[in-house]
Amino acid sequence: VLSTSPLGPNFPFSGIDDRENWPTVFYNRTCQCQGNFMGFNCGDCKFGFTGANCTVRRRLIRKEIFRMTTAEKDKFIAYLNLAKRTISSDYVIATGTYEQMNNGSNPLFADINVYDLFVWLHYYSSRDAFIEGGQVWTDIDFAHEAPAFAPWHRYFLLRWEYEIQ
Repeated sequence: VLSTSPLGPNFPFSGIDDRENWPTVFYNRTCQCQGNFMGFNCGDCKFGFTGANCTVRRRLIRKEIFRMTTAEKDKFIAYLNLAKRTISSDYVIATGTYEQMNNGSNPLFADINVYDLFVWLHYYSSRDAFIEGGQVWTDIDFAHEAPAFAPWHRYFLLRWEYEIQ
């Protein structure tokens, strides 16, 4: 259920930036996952679970990079490089604003590699805001100057680690 509360005074503009009504500006329904499943299609195990039915507990320990062996560092770098060469099988990115997509009738999306997907997600959430008259509002950063800073980045890093794994 979406909130119908007005935007706060920190964002006095409306109707231009597609992040205002995220995610419903692009879609209006999603799966509601059951059990230990998650993801846009409920096809992934929740964090901390694995197995065919996502019932096996999996404890992951994030190792301090300065305590990694040379082989562990090399393996980590190899996976980062692999992410740069692997096209995401689940996600595409918007290459235009919702307005440029003509209310969704002119889709502007592109494939992206896994590494750049996470770069794009971070950019998209923190970029300047579009406002009326084709202007840009540079005085706000939704990713870093808001109460959701810690939980958003925590989830962002969990998703990134999940993709690298």
